[in-house]
Amino acid sequence: MSSVKKLTKQREFFILLIVVGLSAVVTTASPVFLSYQNIVALLLGLSVEVIIAVGMANLMVSGGFDMSVGSILAFSGVCAGLAIQAGVPPFAAVLIGMLIGGAAGLFNGFIISVVGINAFVTTLASLSLFRGLTLIVTRGQNITSLGVDFNAIGQGKFLGIQAPIWYAVILVIIGDILMRHSRFFRQNYYIGGNEKAAKLSGINVVKIKILNYIIVGVLAGFAGVVATARMGTASVQQGTGLELRVITAVIIGGASLQGGEGSVLGAFLGSLLMALITNALTLLGVDIYWQTFVVGGTLLVAVLIDQLGKRRKA
Repeated sequence: MSSVKKLTKQREFFILLIVVGLSAVVTTASPVFLSYQNIVALLLGLSVEVIIAVGMANLMVSGGFDMSVGSILAFSGVCAGLAIQAGVPPFAAVLIGMLIGGAAGLFNGFIISVVGINAFVTTLASLSLFRGLTLIVTRGQNITSLGVDFNAIGQGKFLGIQAPIWYAVILVIIGDILMRHSRFFRQNYYIGGNEKAAKLSGINVVKIKILNYIIVGVLAGFAGVVATARMGTASVQQGTGLELRVITAVIIGGASLQGGEGSVLGAFLGSLLMALITNALTLLGVDIYWQTFVVGGTLLVAVLIDQLGKRRKA
């Protein structure tokens, strides 16, 4: 009984109930909702977002966040595309995209952790910097003709399911296990809960915070490569607004803007819930322009729930 009570108190359990309830309601209104094709399309649509959410959950637990992930995704995807056009093998192009993302994360982490500039200001500036670099290196033109071998990274299938879904599932499993059971990653909960106390206890806060931003950057870079391969084109507008959806999903999943709380599983369920809402609006014939409004409203509600929870605990 104690285990059941503990389970029902988890934020992830609450979100899962909402997902199941919403699915049941939408199914009655649109039988297409539970079709195999729609479920696969839904999971494929949120796969890139989930890949980044794995790193963002870890970062937000430590008390940070990154507004530049959408721009890093686009820049990494474009760099991978240019590498392919230059004759670089697909595997090497993937590594280039991830290295570009990691370097962007290192830049953010150094400015925030060492120089001491606010995370919001730094990553908001980086959002423009990396989007600008994307436009500079491409002259505003999309990168096309990337080849069958490279496109297979995002379009290939295993057991009838497209590769991006497998990437997301594997990263969620690995990320959640590491955050729950790895001594190194669990230090983020101490840093997010009380950074000063974490320093006094011997935790190298600066090093871990920089590493967190690098991890987010690497995952954003990988997501950029996957998105580019899936579409067969490196778009200069790719990832626009993605940071808002990822941060919203992580907050819905139980992360706090103050840090110290959250999980990768919760971030995945938050992404799934948002994708379900968007998919439901589409199936019910709601104007597509309302979807952005719903994302903003969902973020506001998630933040309000977070703040009310903090006040209740206090």
